[in-house]
Amino acid sequence: MGVSRQILLLSSSTVHGTEYLKYAENEIKSFLKNKNVQRILFIPYALQNHDEYTDKIRSAFVKLGYEVDGIHKTSDPILALNQAQAVYVGGGNTFQLLKSLYDNSLLEPIRKKVLQEGLPYIGSSAGSNVATVSICTTNDMPIVYPPSFKALGLVPFNINPHFLDADPTSKHMGETREERIKQYHELPDVPPVLGLREGCMLHVDGDKATLKGISGAKLFDPSKGASDYEVGSDVSFLLNIQF
Repeated sequence: MGVSRQILLLSSSTVHGTEYLKYAENEIKSFLKNKNVQRILFIPYALQNHDEYTDKIRSAFVKLGYEVDGIHKTSDPILALNQAQAVYVGGGNTFQLLKSLYDNSLLEPIRKKVLQEGLPYIGSSAGSNVATVSICTTNDMPIVYPPSFKALGLVPFNINPHFLDADPTSKHMGETREERIKQYHELPDVPPVLGLREGCMLHVDGDKATLKGISGAKLFDPSKGASDYEVGSDVSFLLNIQF
């Protein structure tokens, strides 16, 4: 890979008891500082009210010292992407987000900018889902139908944001998150799934991947089973996965 990819994938934008992105402030600033970013292109497609969503994101990033432009405000989204210093893809409904990326012909341009030109990519929740192989391990309802579940493929595995460990005291009889992922792995030729607990984020710097934040992750490998990883773990091996 000629240019070092720079990717920061958050399980969620907010953790209990804190403001929007508060828990991730230091990581975001450190991540963007490496590329001297001053303006962020926000992709608000995961929610219907793009203006309101962009205003919310702008107010959070202004506190960190960054300006924010909503991609929906331009008549040429691809041109806006090509001129961007960094891109942030927010959470909401993953199906709606992916369909809008297809509708605006943005998947391949984003993939090229991030993997070939080193454009910093920050994703949160649904924005993290679409950075992976597919959105098949999202928690969201399919409220719209994208042309494909295939996503950006910035990393060669899938993510399950907001991952919840099973509560042994719960009387809830529905499937646990782990059981849902195991059902996915009953299918042939599907990738491992990294379950990001609330407050966890994955930082990809070129060929190095590290878990950061305030909580760890659980990796589900269809051939090896489940493994826990703490904050600070080097999970660079995930970037070399073939399935």
